[in-house]
Amino acid sequence: VHVVESGGGLVQPGESLRLSCAASGFTSSYYVMFWYRTSPGKERELVAGIDSGGRTTNYADSVKGRFTISRDNAKNTVFHTVFLQMNSLKPEDTAVYYCRFNSHWGQGTQVTVSS
Repeated sequence: VHVVESGGGLVQPGESLRLSCAASGFTSSYYVMFWYRTSPGKERELVAGIDSGGRTTNYADSVKGRFTISRDNAKNTVFHTVFLQMNSLKPEDTAVYYCRFNSHWGQGTQVTVSS
């Protein structure tokens, strides 16, 4: 299974970003995908999760109302793609964001929120 995140970057406070996580090499129809983030001096935080049926986990309190997780509903059995829409970004959202597809991790994508 190959997991790749994309969409990170440098934005100003209040702006938005959409992260993507694409997983390939998995043939089962059921999966769970999670977004985590880590930053220096902080423990890894589970941001949100979603399964192949579209059921989502609770969002981290720090991102509730600002972040939305969703999945690509296209009938694509080669790639599974999950998105993390991040609105009203704050400097404290600065972190490396990682995607986990079942037990497989991506390499992470850096999000920096700074003026």
